[in-house]
Amino acid sequence: MIPDCPPETRRGVMARIARSLFGVTAADALLAGATHGAAAGAPAGPARAIVTLFMRGAMSHLDTFDPKPGRPEQGETGTVATRTPGVAFGAALDRLARRSDRLAVLRGMTTQTGAHEQATYLMRTAYPTIGSIRHPALGAWALHADGRRGGDLPGFVLVGNANEHPGCGFLDPALAPVPVADPKAGLENTRRPAYLSAENFERRLALADRIDRDFRAAFAGPQVDAYDRLYGEAVRLLGSGELGAFDLGREPQSVHERYGTSPFGRGCLLARRLVESGVRVVEVEFGGWDMHRGLFENLPARAEILDRAMAALLDDLAERGLLESTLVVLATEFGRTPKINDNAGRDHHPAVFSCVLAGAGVRGGVVHGASDERGFAPDSGAVTVADFNTTVAAAAGLPFEREFFAPSGRPFKIGGGGTPVREVLA
Repeated sequence: MIPDCPPETRRGVMARIARSLFGVTAADALLAGATHGAAAGAPAGPARAIVTLFMRGAMSHLDTFDPKPGRPEQGETGTVATRTPGVAFGAALDRLARRSDRLAVLRGMTTQTGAHEQATYLMRTAYPTIGSIRHPALGAWALHADGRRGGDLPGFVLVGNANEHPGCGFLDPALAPVPVADPKAGLENTRRPAYLSAENFERRLALADRIDRDFRAAFAGPQVDAYDRLYGEAVRLLGSGELGAFDLGREPQSVHERYGTSPFGRGCLLARRLVESGVRVVEVEFGGWDMHRGLFENLPARAEILDRAMAALLDDLAERGLLESTLVVLATEFGRTPKINDNAGRDHHPAVFSCVLAGAGVRGGVVHGASDERGFAPDSGAVTVADFNTTVAAAAGLPFEREFFAPSGRPFKIGGGGTPVREVLA
């Protein structure tokens, strides 16, 4: 057990979380080989935990998971053979190429949305942006349908920028992700100020409860109850020994070196620690993929960070016996043009792109669908965003065929009512 962690007031922590989520002040690592094998390539599902790695900015498919060697569209990006016969990745993804027996690559992803904000919202919720409703992110859906795994830790954690995240949408506010802006800092503001004794802290909580009592009586309802539970969970967390899950300083230097020292690498390491400690859903953002210029100068370094961190995450989960119960999802909002522009970059291209699944509930060593010879449009196996999200839901054992109703009475489905891609499911 870790030493007692003095808590801060519940209002300070929860107000910060609420502001970031809702805009309101509511209350190699190891080489392929020994760690690989048939069982590693196709873990038994369904997944009990989900780790989503979200590549913000629209990652180029031609330079990562769907290269076109020998074509002029490939530009300066080289390729590397994978463990999957006949399949190549971009040259910077060497570690993942050696772990392709764990990956299910969907090369026929397609969408009609080519604007970042709307496409990101669509990928996270499986529903298009509309002004009359805010849809839940998949992590909130998972908690709503399947519950948390117990303990004091939150069920859903977002590592990255929470400002534009859909959060819990129209679901219970207690299902919103807890944001961690800097994985190195962990969950901040979790220590009680030196001037505030434990006794005074309890007195303040009691006073706040008395002040809130009239408000709760006047505005009783599910939303108020949900925020009250959220506060209660925050107070329990602030004094919990489980907060150590957020402390990357407890990991040996050798583990940090495997993941890399980038914020994304640390985010992936934090994701492993959280899943290991019982967190149901973790999303890790990695931005900087919007490369309209200088792509061939900038993308290799970005891809190498992804390659190192994701490979380390898969190995680490496998070594700890967690990959067979954890689904790892790599997603981005859309692709980039096969045509290289005048600034040596690629522009927005929603017609086709690639996403990747690994771990529990999915088959490894699989490539589903294909883009045409230029990488311009799906040639076979087209997969919509709703299909992809429904596939993730199916791999996690979520009831994707069931209708859930918003407060307005409108029905919605987890995954957006798409068709799961059975070819990649275990």
